[in-house]
Amino acid sequence: MSWDVGARRRGPMGRLQRERSVPTFQDRAVGAAGAHVGRDPGLGPQRVCPPGGLGRRGEPGGTSPSPTMALLPRSARDFGSAQYWERFFQQRGPRAFEWYGGYLELCAALHKYVRPRDKVLVVGCGNSELSEQMYDVGYQDIVNVDISEVVINQMRERNAHRRPKMSYLWMDMLQMDFQDAQFQVVLDKGTLDAILVDEEEATLQRVDRMFSEISRVLQVGGRYLCISLAQAHVVKKAVGYFSQEGWMVRVHQVSGSADGAAKQQFVLPVFVYVMTKFKKIPDSVLQILEIYTEEQDKPVRVESAEQLIEAVKERQLYALLRSQLNKNPSTSHVSLDLCDADAGKPRYTLHVVDSPSVKASRNNHFAIFIIPQGRETEWLFGTEAGRKQLAASAGFRRLITVALHRGQHYEGMEGIQAELSGKVMELAPPGLPAQQQVPFLSVGGDIGVRTIQHQDTSAMSGEYLIEDVKGDNMCYFRRLIFLSNRNVVQSEARLLSSAAPRGQKQRKKDKKKQRSGSTEAPPASACQAIDRSYLCCEHHKAMVAGLALLRKPELLPGAQLSVLVIGLGGGSLPLFIHDYFCQSHVEAVEIDPSMLEVATRWFGFSQGDRMKVHISDGLDYVAELAAAAAPAQYDVVMFDVDSKDPTLGMSCPPPAFVETSFLQKVRTILAPEGVFVLNLVCRDTLLKDSVLAALKEVFPLLYARKIEGEVNEILFCQQYPEGKLAAPELLETARTLERMLRRPGQAWDSSYVLSDMLKAVEIV
Repeated sequence: MSWDVGARRRGPMGRLQRERSVPTFQDRAVGAAGAHVGRDPGLGPQRVCPPGGLGRRGEPGGTSPSPTMALLPRSARDFGSAQYWERFFQQRGPRAFEWYGGYLELCAALHKYVRPRDKVLVVGCGNSELSEQMYDVGYQDIVNVDISEVVINQMRERNAHRRPKMSYLWMDMLQMDFQDAQFQVVLDKGTLDAILVDEEEATLQRVDRMFSEISRVLQVGGRYLCISLAQAHVVKKAVGYFSQEGWMVRVHQVSGSADGAAKQQFVLPVFVYVMTKFKKIPDSVLQILEIYTEEQDKPVRVESAEQLIEAVKERQLYALLRSQLNKNPSTSHVSLDLCDADAGKPRYTLHVVDSPSVKASRNNHFAIFIIPQGRETEWLFGTEAGRKQLAASAGFRRLITVALHRGQHYEGMEGIQAELSGKVMELAPPGLPAQQQVPFLSVGGDIGVRTIQHQDTSAMSGEYLIEDVKGDNMCYFRRLIFLSNRNVVQSEARLLSSAAPRGQKQRKKDKKKQRSGSTEAPPASACQAIDRSYLCCEHHKAMVAGLALLRKPELLPGAQLSVLVIGLGGGSLPLFIHDYFCQSHVEAVEIDPSMLEVATRWFGFSQGDRMKVHISDGLDYVAELAAAAAPAQYDVVMFDVDSKDPTLGMSCPPPAFVETSFLQKVRTILAPEGVFVLNLVCRDTLLKDSVLAALKEVFPLLYARKIEGEVNEILFCQQYPEGKLAAPELLETARTLERMLRRPGQAWDSSYVLSDMLKAVEIV
């Protein structure tokens, strides 16, 4: 399998319950190998160049003092000066200068595009040994030119007897003396980088003259091979010029360019632009642009120069990241997407977690942890804090967690190890002993189960899917995922054991397949399969516990409560209230009709005399109720509605729901002793402060309960501060309410303790 790189920073991957226990690890070992992924380390400018200045023909220099550093120019523009190169080669003498690697590093790429019988022109040859090495393996029709008379004389003297068929000419490549169409190949090793040091008009004109001369001396079907560090402005100019001329353009990453001798001098990978000259067709707009990276066995076509530049940039960012990780422990959140190069879609997401406090020993340097499918949103695996706890508990100085993406097929743990063992070692920590065996850890020895039961598109919410996943303790869960925010679980319900995957009941001879990653899963019929007694989301548990603020807990389960829930989702919150407060009348308001269909078909939701759903905008519905001559009076109003605008610092609720004017309408429809419960998800501190201020203005009594390990905060609002309950009284009320809700014959989740949900409540 070949890989591509996705580079980006990532934040927490969900908002589900916190996992408090660390799983039991099972492991398999893998020996040293190599890897490819990427991250955006926040470098800023696209013209990436490591510290140390520039070397010959624009190649990056090292950071340690050397005689070469003394030869560097005062400014990058000097690289295009004949006087500079004359002085350079006079001072340096005949010693070869190979910043972009020699023949051994470049031969794999050169052999693809240069035939032994080709007539080759090397522009800006300097005193590189590349031409000599090519000559020695059979490429003997080579002409070398350079602007420095000193270096041409040196190279003539060095090769006059050993390589009599190879010539060295003192010539300005911007104005060459060759006939038209004289060569099949023009080879440029760093010369374009040396000339194209900026994007000023004079520089671009010089480059145009260079390209024009190269085009003139090349035959149709000939190839211009430009070896470069591929800074963005250089790629942009080269690709733009030759694609407009109707040439095929391929950017080929030099295999192993981040390893070997080249690694000692710079960390950026080397690329070869392969421009193949086609006969220009008037008025043709066809562009052939391709990228060929070291992991791929064939080039991949791209649609635009921008995509080509982005693909190159990702490889450069990865190389820089890899260099950093190989030298020092990571102090920041490093996240990497490993993509299937053919499909271009992420297949694995890797997080690199360093634990410098773990005492080093021979066997605890490095490990890989495979997260079971569907569990990547749990606190332990889906948040930075959780992964740090996981790494420390596992006892390794560097742990890489690997999340598996939905929509991909995996051949069990062994198959994943086979795919990744040749990749992850590139991210090994410094000091890893040679030939060290690196364990692959997992939970329970398998990769979990994830089955997509349904996928569709909502006009309001976009693409969504329903998936069933295996959680801890062999429990199965059904989830609603919006693909616009695929790392957040919108709704979740536990499946009853009768709906366990068919794979759990299969014959013994099939169990090996199940353990290795089969995705056999529950049948599609859902209504009877949902465990309505179980609230998966911690914030839902807290919201229900807040009903203890209504007082008289011994009467609440049988009281005729009037409850309004804005935001239906999968329907688990209104269903729970409906089932356990057996005389309550629940109204849910949902703006997206598709969600009512989802809740009914896949999450066991149903309407009846005590449960009604209104398809409406929650803002409009509340405004209409408040404007009535005799406004309805609800004992409980709950907001659990997300924002569709990802640019806001508050994802729940939309800002309009917490404006003072709208909160006044909520107060109008709330009974005097009622409680308004709001699920707030806000990362913007200033915005959060303004929301709390607006709530306090309308509801003087305000309790807050933060959900541990999540961004969610549940706010309980009441109208009269004199009704405040002290902490002991509130907890006792919650205990009494729970006793009343635990009716004989009705299931109750033993892990759900109402008073525990209110222990951390604070008055704002």
